[in-house]
Amino acid sequence: MSRFLTLDVFTAKPFGGNQLAVFPDATGIPEESLLPICREFNFSEVTFCYPPADAAHTRRVRIFTPGGEIPFAGHPVVGTAAALALCEHAVDGESGRFIFELGVGLVPVDVRIESDARAWAELSVAKLPEVGPQAPTLNTLAEILSLETSDLVGGALSPQAVSCGYPFLLVPLKSLAALAKARVRVDRWEQTLKRFWAPEVFLAARDADQGPTHWRARMFAPGINVPEDPATGSAVAAFGGWLAMKEGKADGTFAWSVDQGMEMGRPSRLEVSATKAGGAVTAVRVAGRAVLMSAGELRL
Repeated sequence: MSRFLTLDVFTAKPFGGNQLAVFPDATGIPEESLLPICREFNFSEVTFCYPPADAAHTRRVRIFTPGGEIPFAGHPVVGTAAALALCEHAVDGESGRFIFELGVGLVPVDVRIESDARAWAELSVAKLPEVGPQAPTLNTLAEILSLETSDLVGGALSPQAVSCGYPFLLVPLKSLAALAKARVRVDRWEQTLKRFWAPEVFLAARDADQGPTHWRARMFAPGINVPEDPATGSAVAAFGGWLAMKEGKADGTFAWSVDQGMEMGRPSRLEVSATKAGGAVTAVRVAGRAVLMSAGELRL
C-alpha cells in the first residue's frame, strides 16, 4: 500500500485549479508502476517523492504526466510543497523553504500554511528563460488553433518558443473572445508542431477589466496526452520571463497575474514575477495556493 494525497493547485477553493496527486514516500513503488499510476489518476500530473541525494535538500521529486516523465512543471512543484507542509510536518511553524531536486535541477520553494487544508507556495525557476527557434507563421498557427490570422498578435509580441526548464510555444491573442474559441486541430498540430522544439501551446490574451498586468490563458499539450491543462506553472514562468524580456526597463521586478482553466470549469489563478538587472532576466518566480482534497492508499 502506498499513501497518496490529492490537491487542487492554483486555487484557494476546492474543485478549482489543477488536480494533483502526491506520493510523499514513493520509495516502495516499483519503477514500472509509476506511469500506470499516473494514468490511473488521469490527472495532468502526479508527483513521486524520494529522499534527496543531498541531505541539505528536502526531497527528490519526480513528475509524471499521462504521456511520461517530465523534468519540471509548476503546479506539481507548488502542490507538492503544499502537501508536504500540510500533511508531512515538513516546515517548522507556519512557513518555510523547501529545496526540491528535480530533473531540471534544484528548485527552491517558499511555502506558507494558511489553514489546515490550504497553503501558499512560490517556486523560483532553476533555469532562466531560454528563447527557442522561430515559431511557425501566424497563418499556420491560426490554422492549428481554428482561428483567424487576425486573432493573433504580431510585432513585438509575435509567437515565440520559450523555456524555463520545459519549453512552450507562447501565442498571444488579441481578445478574450479569440482565446475562448480556440480549438487545436490535432491533424495540423501533428504535421507542424509535433516535432517542434516547443510542441506545447500556451495561449494568452490581456484581460483589461482586471488591470493592465492581468492575462487570461489556455494551454494545449496533445503530445503528452493533456488535451487542455487547467493551470500550467511552467508555461506561466516562461511567459513571465518572456514578458520581462520585452519590458523597456533594464532593471527592476515586474509582476503579472494569470487566470487559466476558465473554459474548463476549473478556474485557476497564477502569480508570476521576474527580476531584471542590466537588461537581463535574473530570476522568475511563480506562486499560488493549493487546497488539500483527499488522502488515501493505493493498492499495488
